[in-house]
Amino acid sequence: MALEHALLVALREQPASGLELARRFGRSIGFFWSATHQQIYRVLGRMEGDGWVRVETVAQQGRPDKKVYDVTPLGETALADWLAEPTPEAPLRSALAVKLRGASFGDRAAVLESVRAHLADHHTRLHHYRQLMKRDYPRPPDKSAQAGLELDQYLVLRGGILMEETWVAWLTEYLEAHR
Repeated sequence: MALEHALLVALREQPASGLELARRFGRSIGFFWSATHQQIYRVLGRMEGDGWVRVETVAQQGRPDKKVYDVTPLGETALADWLAEPTPEAPLRSALAVKLRGASFGDRAAVLESVRAHLADHHTRLHHYRQLMKRDYPRPPDKSAQAGLELDQYLVLRGGILMEETWVAWLTEYLEAHR
């Protein structure tokens, strides 16, 4: 996947300025596809040049004008084509897993400290995801009647929760085994 596709998804959900996209990446898409502000702006410029997005300049009081990006029909087609392509399985590359396997050959205390730090990060992310779930989906969307954007967003959030629960369980088990 290219950053272009993540931006197209975000812009199909809601047109936005580059700054708004960067903020939204920090709150949602960024949990599974990261990008810096500079990358976002650079790619938006390229997408505009390719005709995938259009830009509307919006005047603001007391601040510079804002550029709001929206997906063009050409961008909609590019996104639809990409969505229809088979998704190759991404191989898992985890430096942490390699360190856990090799901990017997080095400073186990340092590895365990790294595990504790990762565990704290996963607890934080899990808590955040659960707060989003509680706020945005006090009741799951009706799957039989709702097959659109809301259900897709809910299921991606649910997947994030399940992944974080797995990380927390695995890292907790590792730490408990080495007490």
